[in-house]
Amino acid sequence: MAIAKGIFKMSGGFGTASCYSLPGSDQMIIRSKGGPSKRRMKVGPEFETVRKHQSEWKACVKFSQALKYAMGEVYKLADYNVSPVWNGLGKNIVKTDAEHVLGQRSLKVSEYRNELRGFSLNRNYPLNAVLGTLPDIQMDKETLRASVVFDRLNTANDLLNVRKLPYFRLIMSLGIISDIHFVPDSRQGEYVPDLGQYNGASKSVSTDWFATQDNLPEIKLELQFNEDSRTAFTDNLTLILSLGIEFGTVGFGGKTEAVKYSGAGKIMMVV
Repeated sequence: MAIAKGIFKMSGGFGTASCYSLPGSDQMIIRSKGGPSKRRMKVGPEFETVRKHQSEWKACVKFSQALKYAMGEVYKLADYNVSPVWNGLGKNIVKTDAEHVLGQRSLKVSEYRNELRGFSLNRNYPLNAVLGTLPDIQMDKETLRASVVFDRLNTANDLLNVRKLPYFRLIMSLGIISDIHFVPDSRQGEYVPDLGQYNGASKSVSTDWFATQDNLPEIKLELQFNEDSRTAFTDNLTLILSLGIEFGTVGFGGKTEAVKYSGAGKIMMVV
């Protein structure tokens, strides 16, 4: 890579080189094109360690995707891309596995599930700022059941309605994710979650729309997985309860519609 100085400026590519500038700089970067081929990356002995890290990264991506699904309808309340954060968390969990070799280490969520507790989907206005009162939360891992109860909700004191919207509702999601292990086969092996295709299974429920000027009595949200789900339950699974608040306004035909990027969500509890 070279840096050009002076009045010579251009962008694009020519021959085996490409030229570009970076934001906030008047210097031009000249970088040569090329690099190892896909075939070389796949079979070259010098890239063996890289391939092993890439293999483990697939487990991190599966973990991130499962967590997204496990948060159900609450996930849509995120105001930034949380996937890179979850991918990084997954990689940190993988690194703790001293039992297996690089490229085959397990992602044991169950041993570090508390790292997920309190994870916020929002950077601008997190749930704790938007909703000024905390609910009573109960979770039963054996029956895969959870409940959230607000004793009361005084919107004048407990609600931060930044965009001054007329309605709001509460959303609760209950999801399950599992540990992910490397499973060797006759070729190169792959990462498989204990729950298989059901990793990230979730159920969601929401309240009716309430006026943002109301004083509300007790609000209770409840969810439970069915008998079939409970028979597949093992100690290595992690149960996740997420809570969110969504704001709405009057839409077409007088129907209340949710307003994007107006709410907040958070992982409240994991067991």
